Amino acid sequence: MTSVLIADDQALVRGGMRMILEVHPDIEVIAEAADGREAVEATRLRRPDVVLMDIRMPNLDGIEATRQILSRGSAAPRVLILTTFDLDEYVYDAMKAGASGFLLKNAPPEQLVESVRAVARGDVLLAPDITRRLIEHYVSAPRRADEPPPRLEELTERELEILILVARGKSNAEIAAALFISEGTVKTHVSRVLAKLDLRDRVQAVVLAYETGVVRAGEAAEG
Repeated sequence: MTSVLIADDQALVRGGMRMILEVHPDIEVIAEAADGREAVEATRLRRPDVVLMDIRMPNLDGIEATRQILSRGSAAPRVLILTTFDLDEYVYDAMKAGASGFLLKNAPPEQLVESVRAVARGDVLLAPDITRRLIEHYVSAPRRADEPPPRLEELTERELEILILVARGKSNAEIAAALFISEGTVKTHVSRVLAKLDLRDRVQAVVLAYETGVVRAGEAAEG
């Protein structure tokens, strides 16, 4: 069972999302919040698996609320950012804050449900085209050299390969198929990459890969 907290300043929006999600027996909405401060407090008290977080809310916006929620480390929930604004600055701010995904509010109901399930599994929820535009506008990545950037020197060749595929938005299943290895082996490699680079999750790995130039703008949609 995946427990969910919905944070949005519009009661009708919260109610609509609750109705969509609670039709499914594997998802339970355990709390709602009308602003960022309520979201932070409700998350502390109820400990949901996933927080659906609107960006524009009174008192405390969704980005800062996300930062505060995720500052609690490994015990923190996954955060899925919801917004009506398809603007790159919000995507980048959400990723830097540690959010696991970004979804427009006009997405179809089934996409909302699958998105909750995906971030609960630990997947990164960013469409390749959004990721590409994000990087092109907000990250000035250096040219890739023959050797990996210093911070990545600890990675083996296979681990670096895994990092690149994660940064391109590939799921564990897609990485396994591309490299002809099992999903379990992919999970092990991803865990080692995160541990070696002292990263919380795959979202931070994506940001690091672009910022260090291991993956460059325009490559996210390849393969």
